[in-house]
Amino acid sequence: MRPVIGGWSLRRRVITLLTVVGFLLIGLAGAEAAMAARNRTQIDAVLNETGPLRVQSQELLNALLDQETAIRGYAVSGDQDDLNPYREGLAQEQSVIVSMRKLLDDYPEISQELRTVEERVTQWRRSVAEPVIVTTEQSGTSAGQALVTESARQQFDEVRSAVNDLQEEVLAAREQTAANVRTSSNVLVVLLIVAALVVVIAGTVLLLSLDRMVVRPLTGLANQVREVAEGDYQHRIATVGPPEFIQLGEDVDAMRQKIAADLAEVRAARERIEWVNSQLQKQAEELTRSNRDLEQFAYVASHDLQEPLRKVASFCQLLQRRYAGQLDERADQYIAFAVDGAQRMQRLINDLLAFSRIGRLTTGFVEVDLNKVMGDVAGQTEAARQYADAELTWTGLPTISGEEPLLTNLLANLVSNSIKFRRPDVPSKVHVSARLVGAEWEITCQDNGIGIEPEFADKIFVIFQRLHSKDAYPGTGIGLAIVKKIVEYHGGRVWVDTDVPEGTAIRFTLPALPEDVAAAAAADSAVEPTDGDATPSTEAPAELIEQADGPDQPDRADPTLESGRTGDMKETVG
Repeated sequence: MRPVIGGWSLRRRVITLLTVVGFLLIGLAGAEAAMAARNRTQIDAVLNETGPLRVQSQELLNALLDQETAIRGYAVSGDQDDLNPYREGLAQEQSVIVSMRKLLDDYPEISQELRTVEERVTQWRRSVAEPVIVTTEQSGTSAGQALVTESARQQFDEVRSAVNDLQEEVLAAREQTAANVRTSSNVLVVLLIVAALVVVIAGTVLLLSLDRMVVRPLTGLANQVREVAEGDYQHRIATVGPPEFIQLGEDVDAMRQKIAADLAEVRAARERIEWVNSQLQKQAEELTRSNRDLEQFAYVASHDLQEPLRKVASFCQLLQRRYAGQLDERADQYIAFAVDGAQRMQRLINDLLAFSRIGRLTTGFVEVDLNKVMGDVAGQTEAARQYADAELTWTGLPTISGEEPLLTNLLANLVSNSIKFRRPDVPSKVHVSARLVGAEWEITCQDNGIGIEPEFADKIFVIFQRLHSKDAYPGTGIGLAIVKKIVEYHGGRVWVDTDVPEGTAIRFTLPALPEDVAAAAAADSAVEPTDGDATPSTEAPAELIEQADGPDQPDRADPTLESGRTGDMKETVG
């Protein structure tokens, strides 16, 4: 279905519908307000005008009857007390007429009837009541009774008839007002019903319009989007309905096209990556085989070279001992060169053999106490420390997971290097410490030796890399390469810290045991530094700081002392 853009927007349609409904409801509300006001006025007329008028008309009739009765009684008795009802009735009559006139502004017919009553009452009083009172007072009761004739009764009947006509007119006015109240109430109810119908019709139209203009187009759009989401990225999205929905469909279709194009690029890139990964996998397998072959070759070569090289070294040493001083000076020098070369070759092969065995011949990881390892290292380096008058100390070394022989070799190489590369005429001091950084132990071996220039900080860990001649500092140049390989085998890293004030600081990391990490985290959460305090570094737990005592410490002369001396060798254990 091809969408047609045009027509009123959804907002315009909704606003138009709400405007029409609003005007209708406002008109109905105005009409209801006017009708309610009219109804209230009519109810007020019934309660406050026609009702009281009806009561007052009856009171007027009662006052007139009292007057007529008082006149008859006075004519019979001649007693002035019998005129009191006449006088009271006359006062009540005047009061009722005044009250009625206040309520007759909207009732001219009743007002006309009231005037008729007043005229007939005045005529009756002038022709009957007053003459009876005067005649009785002057001539006696007989003369007064003579005036109370049938004609007098007929005149009062006319007064009563006029009052009855007044009451009927009041009753008619009341009935008319009540009918008006009922009519206005019915009209008010009809208006309320019409308003409710307008609301219901408007709501129905709005719901139907929303269903046709919103729900159906959105449902169709959602179905098409689901088709695209299920994998049909070439399905074109078309939408019908208001212009906003058509524009939304076009935007969604543009997004679909962009996603389809991106997916095509991703597929192509993934194919290329898969091809590259396959090539890398092949190269990795080839490299693994090559490394395995090289390690095997190095092991075999080193092992097979041991025997002939041992023979060469042995016979050269025999020549040196047997013919020393019997040949000329140059021959002795040549023999010395041969012996030294054979010995250096033996050391080099042994170191290369040890390097090739790292990670290949494994005994498995166990928990290793580095304080005990440092005791073994102190024993291995005893001769070198005696010769150099070196001082070896260590503090706070932890227990880690690793291979004890490799870790002993690691620390022995670092300590031996620190002792070897010492400054002339300065007693060598080597200190090994540790601190917990995150989930790793950072172990530092620091000395006061000749130091390392920053540009050579990475080069010293390369196998066979030397920064000095073999005459200045003996060695094969493989010790720190063995250190790096052992550290990386244990999952750590090693580097040279060039920011120390003197000497060399070689740092390496080893994974910490989970219980050490948990203990450090608990200690950090329990201690909150205050403002102005320096943030403390994470040191080893107290239970990990142990002294290397007992049989693993052959260099300790007295285990009760923190520092001791064995011959000329200083060894301080922290």
